[in-house]
Amino acid sequence: MKKITVVGAGYVGLSTGVFLADLGHQVKVVDIDQNKIQQLKQGIVDIYEKGMQESIEKHLKEERMSFTTDEKEAYRKAEFLFIGVGTPPTPEGAADLSYIQQVSYAIGQYCQTNDFIVVTKSTVPVGTNRKMIQWIQEAMSEPKDFSVVSNPEFLREGQALYDMFHTDRVVIGSESPEAAKRVKELYESLQTEFVITNLETAEMIKYASNAFLATKISFINEMANICQMVGADVEEVAYGMGLDHRIGLHFLKAGIGYGGSCLPKDIQALIHQANIQGYQPKLLEAVEEINQYQRNQMITMAKKRFGSLQGKQVTILGLSFKPNTDDLRQAPSITMINRLLQEGAVIRVFDPKAMNRAKAVWKERINYANSIEDALKDSEMVFILTDWDQFKQLSPNTFIQAMKYPVIFDGRNCYSLKEIETFPLEYYSIGRKDIIN
Repeated sequence: MKKITVVGAGYVGLSTGVFLADLGHQVKVVDIDQNKIQQLKQGIVDIYEKGMQESIEKHLKEERMSFTTDEKEAYRKAEFLFIGVGTPPTPEGAADLSYIQQVSYAIGQYCQTNDFIVVTKSTVPVGTNRKMIQWIQEAMSEPKDFSVVSNPEFLREGQALYDMFHTDRVVIGSESPEAAKRVKELYESLQTEFVITNLETAEMIKYASNAFLATKISFINEMANICQMVGADVEEVAYGMGLDHRIGLHFLKAGIGYGGSCLPKDIQALIHQANIQGYQPKLLEAVEEINQYQRNQMITMAKKRFGSLQGKQVTILGLSFKPNTDDLRQAPSITMINRLLQEGAVIRVFDPKAMNRAKAVWKERINYANSIEDALKDSEMVFILTDWDQFKQLSPNTFIQAMKYPVIFDGRNCYSLKEIETFPLEYYSIGRKDIIN
């Protein structure tokens, strides 16, 4: 059992802390947000992640996890310091490293352990971990032995804790073989591949991985738009492609584009870093451009069907950028709702988990339903923006009975065309034929 401090009580920090406690280590999570820490001490989690609440309650009871705002105490005797603070995008698209820098200075100032290891989980531009070494040294009152290790996370929101234990690989970047070995030993119970490399390569593996996933999503969305024009079915195209083991089926689901806290931010940061080096990454720019275009596809379809959307009663099912999370960061729903408001639509929304976050964004500008049926009542059209199981399991009769006009714009291709075409409704999806009965 190692004494570990996790810096940052956000999504990455909490997921990392729970995982390390599950592995049997003693974990202290530190964050400057006093309200958040007070809630966590009571077992109250302000983000929705499957299994997170229950795990934190368990570890608090067993005294394996603790939470504090006292940086000095949290850093003082730590053997390992895992950094999970945010690196939000700047207006120029670069990653904002101010939180990383602040934490580095605090570690250098307060950590008294000899030969401690700083482990970076936050996604940071290539070269950041070397800067962190300098920042930590600058803050030290007297020299101490320490190492910085890049150990990027590869988590899917909604399945983060599962992914921690079933990861495809653990990437460890360090200039110290001994530090890399010690970090690897923290994960010794995992049956997976370990990639031991240098700092820059570890940082780049994270960015390259997310860039490739984003590329697959934008690629299949581009194919979907062509399928729509020529009469092909993008789902069958994706399946036929994905059976080729060189391509694979994952991330070939057409829709209204990717969102969340990782892919959009990381694509922008990688483009920005390439530009600084004098290189124009045309493929990455196209990936981002297609993703932005895709978010407006449903609005274009609706305007083609109705002409003006002024005064139309519109239902939105799904607000979070993906199911099993309440995260609205870079969610396609934000772009689409703002567009619908500009068009003069009257909007009513429902999401199983993200309603409170939505109220903080739109306040009184839109209406909030208590159920799917409440959201659909007397609606003239519905947009499905998140493929929650609750939505995918709906009978088409639910739309027919509740709506004024059963006109469905499905941004996640939730329903089988064979099933839908037996019902008296209108159904528009991505990269597939329209059903107009």
